[in-house]
Amino acid sequence: MEKNLAHILIVDDEVLNLEIITEYLAENYQTSTAEDGAIAWEMLEKNPHTYDVILLDRMMPNMTGMEVLAKLKQHPILQHCPVIFQTAKASVSDVSKGLNAGAFYYLTKPFSEEILLSVVKTAVSDRQRYKEMHTSLEQTKLTMGMLTSATFEFKNLEEARSIASLVSNACPEPEKIVMGLTELMINAIEHGNLGITYAEKTKLNKEGKWLEEISIRLLLAQNINKTATIDFQRLDKKIEIIITDQGDGFDWKTYMDFDPNRVMDSHGRGIAIANKLSFSLLEYQEQGNKVRACLLLD
Repeated sequence: MEKNLAHILIVDDEVLNLEIITEYLAENYQTSTAEDGAIAWEMLEKNPHTYDVILLDRMMPNMTGMEVLAKLKQHPILQHCPVIFQTAKASVSDVSKGLNAGAFYYLTKPFSEEILLSVVKTAVSDRQRYKEMHTSLEQTKLTMGMLTSATFEFKNLEEARSIASLVSNACPEPEKIVMGLTELMINAIEHGNLGITYAEKTKLNKEGKWLEEISIRLLLAQNINKTATIDFQRLDKKIEIIITDQGDGFDWKTYMDFDPNRVMDSHGRGIAIANKLSFSLLEYQEQGNKVRACLLLD
């Protein structure tokens, strides 16, 4: 087993489910299992840095999945570990409760191997990006704490992620800001400047061609000179960040909250993360190609 494989903790009170899911994941990931929430929490508390993704059954004896999730969100390290709920409770109300509690990924039983691998791959990818951004945050924290105003231009994903890490360090709780800010900046490139639609991204993710398509579109004549900007300003009682792209805008309203109808999609959570978790206020302006994010200061 390669040491650099992502480590998935599978939690389910049905032994057969643990065996099946482990078999599905074993080729691409390290796996550990727990037969109820209490056992899982003991494992997580003992080794909070070990697991990259938690695949969590919702209904279990001793400690339910919701109870485990509540403990995770209070833990300084584990709160950033992605949780995939797997459950037979698939009503809109049940899914909404799970999303609002902090589980941004959902699998409704019964699910296929293909769906499982797709959702786990997305969660692992998000976890890897978080780790990279955390490292970058630590490197720039001291200097950026003195920033009062700045404007940056960016054209591609690498520049967006680098600047997001930089700007987040000018804010209180940068780890809270960086995920949402990164998502807003990536959105400005892919959906704004490059015109990749939601349906197109779904198809590209399924085929594993999203990054390839972005590289291709960046070199097209109509896109090669396009940039997006991020303006940062620290005021007396708030920090204001404005991101502007050169696209035609989009219907942003449906993406401001976590949508139970999209929980098994491989993307589509970024704006909701920024709105609900990263900033005090988020508003899109004009036709949707400008977004204003505010962080209130104590």
